[in-house]
Amino acid sequence: MTLRFRKNIPLFIMFVPVILFYVLFKYLPMFGVVIAFKDYNFIQGIMNSPWVGWKHFQILFDRPQSLEIIRNTIVLGTLTVFVGFPFPILLAILLNEIRKIWYKRVVQTLVYLPHFFSWVIVGGIALTLFSQETGIVNHVVKWLTGDAYPFLYKSGSWITIFLASGIWKEAGFAAIIYLAALSAIDNSLYEAASIDGANKWKQIINITIPSISPTIIIMFIISIGNVLEVGFDKVYVLKNPVVSDIAEVISTYIYRIGIEGAQFSFSAALGLFESVVGLVLVLLANRTAKKFGQGLW
Repeated sequence: MTLRFRKNIPLFIMFVPVILFYVLFKYLPMFGVVIAFKDYNFIQGIMNSPWVGWKHFQILFDRPQSLEIIRNTIVLGTLTVFVGFPFPILLAILLNEIRKIWYKRVVQTLVYLPHFFSWVIVGGIALTLFSQETGIVNHVVKWLTGDAYPFLYKSGSWITIFLASGIWKEAGFAAIIYLAALSAIDNSLYEAASIDGANKWKQIINITIPSISPTIIIMFIISIGNVLEVGFDKVYVLKNPVVSDIAEVISTYIYRIGIEGAQFSFSAALGLFESVVGLVLVLLANRTAKKFGQGLW
């Protein structure tokens, strides 16, 4: 055991920065969660601020606005997971079927590229396309119908743009994981299926998808944990007061009341609630997956 430990000392040393990163920026800040149970103020600090117990959580569930924001977050998060989740899988399968190497590389580059755009850029593209007055799409709509359509000011079309922009930005990069899983499939399985008369569609259904199902389930469990983490950037750059009844989510609400309104304890309570619900969802999803022999742990 000692000899094995000595051989791996260089690896342990390389791992030290990773441990320090998580300790300093992930675990130590969790101590600040205690302000969710206190009336925090700068003068008294975290330790000396008065303890109020579940007061802020009670306020959270008594405020109609808070319940509406939680509902919005659940709706947008659920749609993001269940609508956006299949696209990286489909994209990976399509890329895997391309036989022209140069064409495959070009397509991969084009679909990966949006991941590296900030949401400010993606939001600007959405505004350029769907703005009611100057949007490219509305120029076509005006030419066809005579009237512009307020895509960004109707709840239904706003949600569609929100989901589509997220899929366009992240599907290509997420497909990398599935492409790695696809590369591990034995080609002899496809050859045997082809000899038996299976067409490409049947090969995908009976070989490709079952072979990458463990990866799909793991990614789905991780995605379920992010249902309430809709994301601040993508909502903030696309939202406007007209659609605030559906676009106001937990992350933007925390920014508004926590940073702008200085209600630190209440926003901490809301953030803790979001994290706990995410943890419960991950545990439930993993427990369900374990029944089928595909649990994450």
